[in-house]
Amino acid sequence: MTVRAQGEHRVAAGEVDGSTTTAGPRERPELFQVRFHGRGGQGVVTAAELLSVAAFLQGRFAQAFPSFGSERAGAPVVAFCRISGTEIRTHAPVDAPDAVVVQDATLLHQVDLFNGLGSEGYLLVNTTHGLDDMGLGGLADRLHRERLVTVPATDLALEYLGRPVPNVVLLGGLAALCGVVSLDSVVAAVHERFAGAVADGNAAAATEAYRLVTAEAKTANKEAAARA
Repeated sequence: MTVRAQGEHRVAAGEVDGSTTTAGPRERPELFQVRFHGRGGQGVVTAAELLSVAAFLQGRFAQAFPSFGSERAGAPVVAFCRISGTEIRTHAPVDAPDAVVVQDATLLHQVDLFNGLGSEGYLLVNTTHGLDDMGLGGLADRLHRERLVTVPATDLALEYLGRPVPNVVLLGGLAALCGVVSLDSVVAAVHERFAGAVADGNAAAATEAYRLVTAEAKTANKEAAARA
């Protein structure tokens, strides 16, 4: 499934179905590209689609789509999201992401997850372990340490939803990490897609992930300043 904000899907800045959102438009006209890695059954494609909807709600153009491949449960899955202040004309896979979201840490040493991720990129990993514990400490040598963040998304999903589906939780973390969309827009997108307890649980889990990532990023920034 492909979701694109090309004309009819674009929402006026700060408006959702005629009502004003608490999240205004983000003044970020350049293209921002996100690549999601996970396994079948973890909602990888849904995560990309929800991120695109959150961008729509802030008055931006966006597209979301999966890569082609096996969709069986447990198989590696990749999905992409592009966000821009102008119309997006390319529909190619994202080879040079600005951010990589890893929904399943068991993929870290099985797939080249970081291919194309530049020195200014962001990395968000669903895990209860630190980067050094996962053998990723070397990434800090070529990326900004404060842009490499872990969050226990599966644990939060279990706590708030009773299901080990980390996709929406990670969107809350991504909003905190790179600010490409706001938490309010993520929550609004969740309530457009889901209803009742599922929507409320996902929104609460995403909000907690936002809080955790914000705190972790602040700590990393202080450590980086101390080393400077």
